[in-house]
Amino acid sequence: MTAVIRFVCLLAVGFAQWAYANVAAPVGDPVKIGFFMSLTGRDASFGEAALRGARLAIDDLNAAGGILGRPAELVVEDNRSLPGESATAAKKLIGRDKVVALVGECASSRTLEAAPLAQAAGLPLVTPASTNPRVTAVGDCVFRVCFADPFQGAVLATYAWKNLGMRRAALLIDSTASYSVGLAEVFSKSFTALGGEVVASQKYTGGDKDFRAQLTAIRATRAETIFLPGYYVEAGLIARQARELGLAATLLGGDGFEAPQLLEIGGEALEGAVYSTHYSSESSDPASRRFVAAYTARHGSAPVGLAALSYDAVGLIADAARRAGSVERGALKSALATTRDFAGVTGRTGFDENRDAQKAAAIIAVRGGRCVFVDSVRP
Repeated sequence: MTAVIRFVCLLAVGFAQWAYANVAAPVGDPVKIGFFMSLTGRDASFGEAALRGARLAIDDLNAAGGILGRPAELVVEDNRSLPGESATAAKKLIGRDKVVALVGECASSRTLEAAPLAQAAGLPLVTPASTNPRVTAVGDCVFRVCFADPFQGAVLATYAWKNLGMRRAALLIDSTASYSVGLAEVFSKSFTALGGEVVASQKYTGGDKDFRAQLTAIRATRAETIFLPGYYVEAGLIARQARELGLAATLLGGDGFEAPQLLEIGGEALEGAVYSTHYSSESSDPASRRFVAAYTARHGSAPVGLAALSYDAVGLIADAARRAGSVERGALKSALATTRDFAGVTGRTGFDENRDAQKAAAIIAVRGGRCVFVDSVRP
């Protein structure tokens, strides 16, 4: 960090310490919030970012007096990026740890493992970044802080058509991920409705390392863009192999691209790629600036969207408890459902009748080896 950035970060932290100096310390039994994420394994970067954001939220809550005067505590479970483990984690958190709410997951397929358990227990589950529409359709205990795939897919299709001038698109889909399959479907319908043509649709299995056969088939179609509704590890590998095969098509992706490891894996092959996500640390909103300063002071780098969304997920639970005057499951769920204008670091959050947040999408482009914010698209 430069000296100026260090000064701003220290100033923000100092201001927070001053502001909380006269707040009574929380007392009594902790209010436990369960947190399940991929902290190891293939998608560990997602979980690490989300955990950092959630822990910062817990610290800020306790510095401001806790939840209803009681200390807030984050109880963490690692699903190891493996199928089935999110359900196991949710069972532990609900049955053993007696949490009042759950925060998780980032991947839609893993949230869908835990959501029925939360619903059966009448326990609120707030997902920071699971975008598949089926997630909140599980029931009235499941809430989403981010936008959903019908919006994201339409945004990406429209941006490719209008802003990038693309007319011929190919799809390369992770057939094992609900997120990837759902986002590809929305993109395809939106793109063709605009007048575009989907000239190829190829599939792979999450965890694959070699995509040359699929890319060779795509190369024959003369696609102008390749839509990759997958996660950052495969996206980086696909980018490298596409360029090795001579494909010059623009790479287009969703929020699954967002991780520092994307550029580490894909390198120069990602130059010109475009993706959508939920938040940009370049936002000028005062709440966002304070969050960025505090996060950067603690971790030495700016936060990605998953950190900001997880910070807000914890904040929304605390806000609902304050308005309900209780952390009882039913009261907490009802208060969350009536959230209309929560001022978080990712902007104003309110839940619609399906418990989905109506949020803007940030468009990011890879330029000069950096992920640069280029536009914001609102619902």
